[in-house]
Amino acid sequence: MPKLRRRAFPEPLLRHLVRRVRERGVDEDQLVELREWVKTEPVVPEGPWFKEFDGFVVCGAGELVKTFLVPGQVPVGTRI
Repeated sequence: MPKLRRRAFPEPLLRHLVRRVRERGVDEDQLVELREWVKTEPVVPEGPWFKEFDGFVVCGAGELVKTFLVPGQVPVGTRI
């Protein structure tokens, strides 16, 4: 199983993630929580996955984070 990628995101994906953070109101404290989790170099499934945090959900596929959801939106994939 791959580890979550921490660097060298494809530019279109990075722009998408920044847009989603803004649109979904992910605040600085939540981003710090995400950063601390990412620093642990988590192992993630090769297919779709999601991880719930306080007030938001991060969704990915394989080594890449793909989007952010807010409570009430339904994530797809394996819960980690």
